[in-house]
Amino acid sequence: MIREGELLWSPDAAVIETANITAFMHWLRTERGIDCADYAALWEWSVRDIAAFWEAVWLFYGVESSTPYETVLAERHMPGARWFPGARVNFARHVLRAARPGKVAIHAESEIRAPIDLGFDELGAQVRRLATWLRAVGVKPGDRVVAYMPAIPETAVALLAAASIGAVWSCCSPDFGTGSVLDRFAQIEPVLLFAVDGYRYGGRDFDRRAQVAELLAGMPSVKHVVTVPYLDAATPFAPHPDTHDWSTIQRETPAVPAEQFVYEDTAFDHPLWIVYSSGTTGLPKSFVHGHGGIVLEFYKTCGLHFNLKPESTAFLFSTTGWVTWNILVGTLMTGSSIVFYDGNPTVPDLDTLWRVAARSGATFMGTSPAYISLMMANGVVPKRERDFSALRGMFCTGSPVSPEHFAWFYDNLNDDMWVTSTSGGTDIASGFVGGCTTLPVYAGEIQVRMLGVDVHAYDDQGRSVVDQLGELVVRQPMPSMPLYLWNDPDGTRYHDSYFDVYPGVWRHGDYLMINARGGCYVRGRSDSTLNRYGVRIGTAEIYRPLEALPEVDDCLIVNLDLPGGRFFMPLFVKLAKGHVLDAALTAKINATLRSTYSPRH
Repeated sequence: MIREGELLWSPDAAVIETANITAFMHWLRTERGIDCADYAALWEWSVRDIAAFWEAVWLFYGVESSTPYETVLAERHMPGARWFPGARVNFARHVLRAARPGKVAIHAESEIRAPIDLGFDELGAQVRRLATWLRAVGVKPGDRVVAYMPAIPETAVALLAAASIGAVWSCCSPDFGTGSVLDRFAQIEPVLLFAVDGYRYGGRDFDRRAQVAELLAGMPSVKHVVTVPYLDAATPFAPHPDTHDWSTIQRETPAVPAEQFVYEDTAFDHPLWIVYSSGTTGLPKSFVHGHGGIVLEFYKTCGLHFNLKPESTAFLFSTTGWVTWNILVGTLMTGSSIVFYDGNPTVPDLDTLWRVAARSGATFMGTSPAYISLMMANGVVPKRERDFSALRGMFCTGSPVSPEHFAWFYDNLNDDMWVTSTSGGTDIASGFVGGCTTLPVYAGEIQVRMLGVDVHAYDDQGRSVVDQLGELVVRQPMPSMPLYLWNDPDGTRYHDSYFDVYPGVWRHGDYLMINARGGCYVRGRSDSTLNRYGVRIGTAEIYRPLEALPEVDDCLIVNLDLPGGRFFMPLFVKLAKGHVLDAALTAKINATLRSTYSPRH
């Protein structure tokens, strides 16, 4: 039986010497005169002087701006902090400038297609052609461009093309039901939709053409549609009077050399994308993140914390409806290759993701505790069948990670690698607490508070505590905190979501414990948002469709975290007079949740 806090791995001298964070600390010492003896000292400095820290990240990674910034942090208060006023930073520019000619940018596998290796050269060429076409049809900076697309290369191309011209990106996975998508997209009034005709999951085909038509009926603002025949590549579909085929756009739009393409000169706080987190009441919260804040945060997270480099290959299994997919695309900024998998990770067998990892040569891989619990329950030992010596780091997130999960990686994949977990949120497109490859790994423990994140555990009196469970709070701003929430003109919903308990301090809604050495444990949600299999489910997304059923008078859903990363999540229903909870009504309730929102609900 593994004990929580048991030492599982320590980095050797070579790991420490070649780590990005070691190079950063050396740069600080030689270029800025800041000498930090270890990670703890580095974190202390990064939150004691957050402006100096984020300026150091800017300089270390050579962030490009067409104009100089006036200051690093003009306004420090939360919400409403203003970072790098005067700077003009484009996310897509920083992704594509990291291109490694002749090298693979995206390795993509799915249940439908043969494996695809998209090179950096072709990725850039496709982005520039699509961006040129978008401009030609009238898409302007600030216009919203949305996608009903899975984790395939075309979706990444569309994101980067939209960002390159200053359009605002938003995406939902095609397993989302019409109601769930319209709850998100209708409120942002998009002008263009990218959509697939369907997808395959677990060997079953799901035609989504009818759902695309329903989406368009609910989004009259859409002027153009770009379709990607994915489920049936031989049959284009035209759900809108102004429909364009993806392949035709790529084939007929003239190539644009990299040196001739003009990126939109977006301000540091120009909206990059809108991502969503379900609350307990009302529509999902729509977080607007800025180009500059995401660029800085991703350099810090993917470069310094994930330790990704040009020779890395990162595989974070995620659908496009989760911000982890955005982060995966962002890791391209480090020069790393990335891996997509679209499909059921347990079909045709439980080895599916491990086969993808081995074929792609993944050096850094991310998955969820629930998936590892499934491996444990079924006795899966991936290293019996294939070599994982290239895999130097594992990343596990989505719900609390147990000591047994940590030990499983060493016993069944590679006994000499760095295993980390993180906890953060869609809200900041990153983590508050996470990993550091130069530090030891202890079972069940998240290694560190992340750089530039002034995160603490607060007791009931609002005091920072150690070795005690408390509310996870952040006491100073981060560049990737939302610029604002969409359709929240006076900021009331943003304020009430995070700042109503501790004025000027971000309260996230998680229970956190920080031990004396700086290790962290997240013990679950302190509010009523449910997080299962890495998918956040707001209780409102359960209640709204079910309370519309004539048979249901009221309902309540709860979650119980159980040992070993397991959970029990019952739904209680109070039925309307004259109805009984028989098999037919149970099936109807389940079907309502599946069709209105997602099978994951």
